[in-house]
Amino acid sequence: MSQIVIDPEACKGCGLCVQACPQGVLTQGRDLNSKGYFYAQVTAQMRCIGCRLCCITCPDVAIRMRIHGTFYRYFQY
Repeated sequence: MSQIVIDPEACKGCGLCVQACPQGVLTQGRDLNSKGYFYAQVTAQMRCIGCRLCCITCPDVAIRMRIHGTFYRYFQY
């Protein structure tokens, strides 16, 4: 089972991950982070198929995915 982890402070709310998700797991949140951005939030974790498109699409490297206890983080800068 996959689990999406979003870092709210790193997210700038561009919405690219929301558009990239084929299952509609993510949505643009209504909460603000400390920088004043509406960050993405996970709304339907059970529908996640672990495709990692949200992780790959995120330009801010704000999304990590855990699959069977292993964290996958892309593009570490």
